[in-house]
Parts: sequence; C-alpha cells; structure tokens
Amino acid sequence: MPFAPVIPAGSGKPLAPYSPGALADGVLYVSGTLPFDKDNNVMYPGDATAQTRLVLETIKGVVEAAGGTMADVVFNHIFLTDWANYAALNAVYAEYFPGDKPGRYCIQCGLVKPGALVEIATVAHIGT
Repeated sequence: MPFAPVIPAGSGKPLAPYSPGALADGVLYVSGTLPFDKDNNVMYPGDATAQTRLVLETIKGVVEAAGGTMADVVFNHIFLTDWANYAALNAVYAEYFPGDKPGRYCIQCGLVKPGALVEIATVAHIGT
C-alpha cells in the first residue's frame, strides 16, 4: 500500500533517513519524536516537563499537517531515560489527552542523543 510522507511546514531536517510522519489508508504513523530544535539540538536539558511538552507539540504539528487532531491519536510508544521522569511526563501527557486516553506503553532506555529524556512515537487514525 502506498503512503504519503507528512512533513509539517518549517520542519528541520531529520536526524536520520525518515519522514516525521507517514499516512497510509487513513492511518498516520508519527516517527519517534525527540525534544529537538530545527537543527536537531536537544532542547531543555534536564527538564522532563518541558521536553515532553515540546515532543507532544511536535507530534501535534505532524498530526495536524495530516488533517487530524490529537483526539485522533490511538496509540503512543513512550521511551524515557529515567523512571524518575515518569510523573512529569504523565502530568504533561494528561494535558494533551484530556478525554479518552489512547493506548500506550512506556519503557526506560537510552536515547539517540545525550540530554534527551523522552521520545514518543504515535499512531493516529485520521478522518475515520
């Protein structure tokens, strides 16, 4: 099945060979999103709250560029470098998903750039 890459206006160049999102048959797959600026520098070092907000705002931009809203998100894959940041992540996460919550999992792991505390990849169903 063919897909359409989703690249919001003003996006920086990805760190690796991928698109920020891929839309196929109404399903949007948002690539793992880190707390980067347009030059792939880690923003808000040591601040899990600010990093989570930046990651979710970036994801929101991809979802909206595909024609959806955050209410269309059905699943999130969450990666944290330290469980000590779990409460901060959840506090911000609840702001972006105030109603019915999408499915998700959360694991602790290393991330691609030092200083990044959180990464989220998302699946959304657009226009269904």
